[in-house]
Amino acid sequence: MKDILEVMRYVCLLRGINVGGNHRVEMSRLKTVFESYGATNVVTYINSGNVVFDANNQPSSKEVQSLLSNEFGFDIPVLLLSAKQIRDIADAVPKEWQNDREQAKSDVLYLFPDADKPEIVEQIGYRPEFETVLYVPGALLSHVKRANQGRSCLLKLMGTPLYKQMTIRNVNTARKLAELCTE
Repeated sequence: MKDILEVMRYVCLLRGINVGGNHRVEMSRLKTVFESYGATNVVTYINSGNVVFDANNQPSSKEVQSLLSNEFGFDIPVLLLSAKQIRDIADAVPKEWQNDREQAKSDVLYLFPDADKPEIVEQIGYRPEFETVLYVPGALLSHVKRANQGRSCLLKLMGTPLYKQMTIRNVNTARKLAELCTE
């Protein structure tokens, strides 16, 4: 009897592309790279490097990084997560947290494996008097009122070695990725 391969859904988050005109990655080319890798039902979401796809085997971050480097000519750190991980993280975001221009900024900081530990909350310089930061496996959830955004630990985190161990999406994007994982 033949083994039946189960197709699984995954999300690949690219770090540091299309920011300030640097490391340009066209989403149509990105989709083609994933299809050439054997991925199916490939969907890209917004220009920040979010790829949702199906695969018969768990993809390798190193293989994906190599493919992207060959295609685009520069290194792109990638974080590969299962659809379940993406949904679990999005489900952990408090429902009342929103990301809007007037009231609040709410983000999901997806963590690369070396940074994925509960004590990261203290390591990032969390300031509970101004913001809320929650750890869930695979991510930090951050919420700050727009009036306190300048006091957020995220500003001091930028450019540090720890910052390079995460890739950030706003909660609207995190929720949309979870939705795309259920389609």
